[in-house]
Amino acid sequence: MAERTTRGGARRGGTGAAAERAQLPVRDRILDAADELFYAEGIRAVSADRIIAAASVSKVTFYRHFPTKDDLVVAYLELRASVEREAVEALRTQHAGDPEGMLTGLARELAAVSCAPGFRGCPYINAAAEYSDPAHVVRRAVTAHRAWFAGVLQEQLGELGVTDPAVAEQLMMLRDGAMVHGDLGGSDETRAQTLLAGGRAIIRAAR
Repeated sequence: MAERTTRGGARRGGTGAAAERAQLPVRDRILDAADELFYAEGIRAVSADRIIAAASVSKVTFYRHFPTKDDLVVAYLELRASVEREAVEALRTQHAGDPEGMLTGLARELAAVSCAPGFRGCPYINAAAEYSDPAHVVRRAVTAHRAWFAGVLQEQLGELGVTDPAVAEQLMMLRDGAMVHGDLGGSDETRAQTLLAGGRAIIRAAR
């Protein structure tokens, strides 16, 4: 999953976004502007000066909250991650005791996100493409979030009696393919059915 469902440019547009942003606390205002610009244009393409202007703050204020751009990028990824975790927890609650239903819900959610207006791919895959050093703090943030999501998959697979960690990795690759494919067209229902068919085939083979 990648879509913003709380504050942020990924879910808003036009003058309404600026008006909403102006009401946020200063740190959130900076992060909101960064979220919109980083996701739409890429992280390295967006300068600190652009974010400062979009957030309507001074440089002193900006650097007080985010001493380096890397600090801001990590905060941006953590914000996206927190939204995704909330969505996953909601699905887990909805499908308590039903791992197949949980995995089906995840697939449908991924399909819907990848067809949503303004979708520009997975923010974690995008960030990893821009930061090639696996030891870099941004890549570590990406790795940590992906490990969490793989753990969610492994947990649900375990409830289905599938304990081989390679199966979770296969589902992760299926998820990544859906995110990359998102800009290429197709309906969310078609994509959901494709994801479901692929995931079920992987799990059926593992069982």
